[in-house]
Order: sequence, then C-alpha cells, then structure tokens
Amino acid sequence: MSTIDDTGQVASQVWDLADPLVRAEGMEIIEVEYRRESHGWVLRVYIDREDGISVDDCAEVSRVVGDAMDVADIIHNHYHLEVSSPGLDRPLRRYEHFQRYIGKTVEVRIKEPIQGRRKFKCILEAASPEAIVLNCDGRTHEIPLLDVDRARLCYFESLEK
Repeated sequence: MSTIDDTGQVASQVWDLADPLVRAEGMEIIEVEYRRESHGWVLRVYIDREDGISVDDCAEVSRVVGDAMDVADIIHNHYHLEVSSPGLDRPLRRYEHFQRYIGKTVEVRIKEPIQGRRKFKCILEAASPEAIVLNCDGRTHEIPLLDVDRARLCYFESLEK
C-alpha cells in the first residue's frame, strides 16, 4: 500500500517510465500526479503537444502507459489511471515549461518560506535550468527550481496583462 511519503517517488518513477512512450506518440508529459482521492488512488498523467491533444490522444496514451505500468509493477495497490490535457491553468514543472510562459502570470508554491512567504502569484520574469525569477509588484524573487513545490500558469490573468 502506498503512503503519502512515497507518492512523489511513485510519480517520478511513472514519469521516467512513461516519458519515452509519450514522446514516441509525438506528445510530452506536462505533469504526473499520484494521490489518494475520495474514490481511491489516482495516477494522473497530463500530456500536451504544440497543436493540442484530443480525446483519442488521451485514450492512446492511457493504453500505452497502462500496459507499461502493468509490466513495470511500480504501484502495488489498486489505482485509477487518468490521462488528460493540462488545461488552460496548466502545471509548470520543468525548466522548459517555465521558459514558454515568461511574461505571464503564474502561481508558485515553494517548499520553504522566503521572508515568511510560501505562495506567490506574480509575473514570471525569467527561467533558467536552475531557477525562476518572479516579479511581484516590483519586487523580484529568485527561486531555485528545486525549491518549487507546485506551480501553474494563471491563463486568464495572463490575458489581462
């Protein structure tokens, strides 16, 4: 049975397993989540490509990843596999994801507080493989990527800018 402590490790292992399979289908993984929800354990894989994805794309990736998961036996308890689009307020996880949305509004939650603050909703000013730079009302915060717990694009706020 999985515990909350190892959900991140499971998600990381699934990402490593699924990434080449998803790339072979011409898509990329945006995020992998593994968590307990009201109806049980859920493994959620968000995929995308430049021209968007369809329901058929999600079904194909679900089949391919599901087969690979059965063989790899990474998760030892019952779970539901969901494959979907990341949506408009998409998660930002890797350097490349942040790089695409420089100048846009993002929400970022960090692992350890900076000046007593863990949550930021501001303009993504820069991104490198090591860190992101956020501009919050004229104040700049450089945050190492390893310190980012969760981040997402704020699509509608970005349209207003």
